[in-house]
Amino acid sequence: MKWLRRIGIGIGVIAGLVVIAGIGVWIWKPWVPPIVVSDPGPGGRRVTDGGMLANYYPGAATGRRPAIIVIGGSEGGIGEAVDREAQALAKAGFVVLNLSYFRGAGQPPELEDVPLETFAYAIDWLARQPEVDPGRIGIIGGSKGAEAALLVASRDPRLRAIVAGMPSHVVWAGFDWATFGSTASSWSTGGKPIAFLPFGTYDWKMGGRLDHIYIAGLKKLAEHPDAIIRAERIAGPILLVCGERDSLWPSCPMARQVEQRAARMGGPAVTVLAYPDAGHAVMGLPRNGSTKGLGGMGGSDDGNNAARRDSWPRIMAFLKNALAPVSPAAPIAGTLS
Repeated sequence: MKWLRRIGIGIGVIAGLVVIAGIGVWIWKPWVPPIVVSDPGPGGRRVTDGGMLANYYPGAATGRRPAIIVIGGSEGGIGEAVDREAQALAKAGFVVLNLSYFRGAGQPPELEDVPLETFAYAIDWLARQPEVDPGRIGIIGGSKGAEAALLVASRDPRLRAIVAGMPSHVVWAGFDWATFGSTASSWSTGGKPIAFLPFGTYDWKMGGRLDHIYIAGLKKLAEHPDAIIRAERIAGPILLVCGERDSLWPSCPMARQVEQRAARMGGPAVTVLAYPDAGHAVMGLPRNGSTKGLGGMGGSDDGNNAARRDSWPRIMAFLKNALAPVSPAAPIAGTLS
């Protein structure tokens, strides 16, 4: 019977190690992305006025020029990839503000009840800069940044061009990296949460995909009509970029909802660029070297990069056209109601 006791002891030791490992994993949470606040690149400087956290690229040209606010997604901070996009926009002639809205110093640690006043202040600040034409300000965001871009633009008419990659047509529940969920809104204004759509129930049969919690949530949208972003209130044209194989959330169906609502309710012109072999990495600067990893959230690596190669020059052309000079006029007063 000694061998049975030894087996029992061995199993007990293994079980104990598994429990300890599980506790360690939960404590350290290796799935939580590191907080990155990239230093400004060439020609840029850090801006912290009024508690804002951003990299500012004024460019070298003279005179008042169009400006773009660039915002990232659920990783928060100022990511390196997003800052490279900001630098590329600056090289193309735009004044660019790459804005952090959570996970930076003094900012909400989770994507919960993030104040829309963060974006209003950024627009105010940009409009005051001597190199910026306050009547030609646009915004570009991806994923949760796309949700924010559309939501803020629906409440502030000073944004005259909107680019939203992997977008949402609704305000979703917030996001806590530690627990993969939240019962709070993603956004707030005046200290009060914005109406939101709760996630659906997680289905473990889906093999780790997250898009089904959003698909399940959308089935109950009729119970949360106030969560819909009022695209018809946006003052400028909208360009939406999505991947048909997005496995994080159903960005192409949601993009088409933005398009349909704007058309149905007399809103701005909406263009949807949908790519069949791309996923949640559909938008951004194309890679010239290895594309490995771009297909991690849907689509193939090369399919996502091909979508980037096609969409990035279209994004540039859209912004240049939408923010082209107009006849002199007084700056539009902004509201965040």
